[in-house]
Amino acid sequence: MAELQFDKTGRLLFTKEMKKEYTILCPMMLPIHFELFVDVFRNCGYNVELLTTSGPNIVTEGLKYVHNDTCYPALLVIGQFIDALHSGKYDLDRTALIITQTGGGCRASNYIHLLRKALHKAGLDQIPVISLNLSGLERNPGFSITLPMIRKMAAAVVYGDALMLLNNQVKPYELEPGASERMVQKWTKDLCAQFRQGKGMGLKSEEVNLCQIVKDFASIPMQKVPKVKVGVVGEIYVKYAAFANNHLEDFLAEQNCEVNVPGLMSFVQFKVDNRLEDIKLYGGSKAKYMVVKTLMDYVTKMQDILIRAVKTEPKFAPPATYEHIKSLVEGVIGYGDKMGEGWLLTAEMLELAESGFENIVCAQPFGCLPNHICGKGMVHRIKKVAPNSNIVPIDYDPSATRVNQENRIKLMLAVARENLAAETKQEVSGK
Repeated sequence: MAELQFDKTGRLLFTKEMKKEYTILCPMMLPIHFELFVDVFRNCGYNVELLTTSGPNIVTEGLKYVHNDTCYPALLVIGQFIDALHSGKYDLDRTALIITQTGGGCRASNYIHLLRKALHKAGLDQIPVISLNLSGLERNPGFSITLPMIRKMAAAVVYGDALMLLNNQVKPYELEPGASERMVQKWTKDLCAQFRQGKGMGLKSEEVNLCQIVKDFASIPMQKVPKVKVGVVGEIYVKYAAFANNHLEDFLAEQNCEVNVPGLMSFVQFKVDNRLEDIKLYGGSKAKYMVVKTLMDYVTKMQDILIRAVKTEPKFAPPATYEHIKSLVEGVIGYGDKMGEGWLLTAEMLELAESGFENIVCAQPFGCLPNHICGKGMVHRIKKVAPNSNIVPIDYDPSATRVNQENRIKLMLAVARENLAAETKQEVSGK
């Protein structure tokens, strides 16, 4: 067993010896993306395991060790960690946890402290917690973010976005059920193999891969029929994690809808762009500005490659550029509103309405102030700009019942179906 070491503040460190011996548990959010992320960590020498557990026991554990006024994502993530540690599956003297820490004003920056508090309450003080961030917070001798790791993680974001986008556009119309999901699994496996060989990260190789991914999805037989189109936005964890939103995407699929969930890359660009704006507004070193600007330019090039690749097949709709999404909120909400998802949440709803996904579920944790302001609070303003928008904000928290949530979504879908029927009738009569 590695010797426990602490920093000056008393924080338990993740040491170089632990890197060799420890299993690092990672919470689930985006299934496709996180499978690629975990493989990147493994390539860099870390023994990381992605937690795929779900069920009421996780909520119970979260409520036991986290105050119920804390935002729902924190309760679920910490509950999933504690549930895993109590499962008996892991050697508690050789297990660590990893969690993201944005460093911004959102409460998510404090999840790591809530997690340590929960570990102490559960008598698990020997479990080190690793902060995954690009802000230089909480350094550990046994864990570092290197340039090759950043390149692989950025590639994983764009590949994950591509697979998620194409799967969502093919799955509702596939003639052979499961064909799209199998294509996702095939390419996830292929990309992980490329990462292990140090391939698939450069912009040229990404373009080759993405064009082939698009071609492969286009080869899946489909039959396009009129369907209600629904966009999903919200707080990043509840928006993406099926366990957090009560399997919202599956429910919408059961309701015969085509679902559009905006990709992760726009959120990455949003966060990097905020750093640039901070330096412009409040000052900062030119060197730091150039580093952040270089990163912004790089991820923007990656998004442009994805858009070009999707455009090679006319049957698919490419994602909007970050610049276009950002332009949609001019005069609607200020760019200084950047806590949590900030103005991006409003912008995503406007972009969805513009692209034909005017029926929108805004998934928000109860008590998440940024989401209530930039999501639910902007619905009236969005309807003025996009009168066709049909938005339903849904709160997710331990006390919210799935039946109530789904009934509210069904009311939104009832309006959506009426609108679709009217549009279809108009198209037929126009011909």
